[in-house]
Amino acid sequence: MYELDKKKFGGFVSQLRREQGLTQKELAEGLYISDKAVSKWETGVSIPDTALLMPLAQRLGVSVTELLTCQRMATKESMQPEEVESVVKTAITYAQQRPQRAYQQKGLRMILYVFCLLLGGIGIWFFGQDGGVVDELRTPVLLAGLLGAYFVFFAPLQLPAYYDRNRIGGVLDGPVRIHLPGVSINNRNWPYMVRVVWVWACATMAVWPLVFGLGRDWIPDLWQEAGNYVMLAAVFGGLFVPLVIAAKRHE
Repeated sequence: MYELDKKKFGGFVSQLRREQGLTQKELAEGLYISDKAVSKWETGVSIPDTALLMPLAQRLGVSVTELLTCQRMATKESMQPEEVESVVKTAITYAQQRPQRAYQQKGLRMILYVFCLLLGGIGIWFFGQDGGVVDELRTPVLLAGLLGAYFVFFAPLQLPAYYDRNRIGGVLDGPVRIHLPGVSINNRNWPYMVRVVWVWACATMAVWPLVFGLGRDWIPDLWQEAGNYVMLAAVFGGLFVPLVIAAKRHE
């Protein structure tokens, strides 16, 4: 079986990091991992998880191929067949099974999300009939819809194993970046975090238009002064506070 040379890989990462003018801590912070993990890579004790290959390569200014071959490639340089085969073998050996996504899990979560999304859209339309659609109405519903879509359909059901071995305060999942300062995210608290966002998203889409409409129509003067603050409380207090509590409790 073809295996990545840990010592050579670590030396290459160390060289690239210094070229970028980064400390181990700065590189680690950009990847939401501990600087001890970077130190282990550079000393050849361990290698990064598959999920970190692309963000690590981007951070170090090289391609994933260069990272796997532990050498820079000239722009116009074409690889020989045996070199291509070596990279493919490395990637196959290195890769882990793709994580199972939320949409692959059976349940009523997706149906409830779609139903609440429809309620949110109806609420925006109904309370905007008199031209009163403002940011306080749209922003929470749209934000809940976007976050809910990720956590209901695309969030991984299980994080890579390195989250359980290190204290990591953020999740890198393609273009999605989630960062909670002071919280260690792992497979013990991740399911609870997913549940918090899912509940918040559905509740916000379904209830917020009604709250907005009642506040605007029943207490217009007070709502004009406090509407933005209520919106911020619903978004930040209703989401981030329970999210941090759930993460810390099951850390």
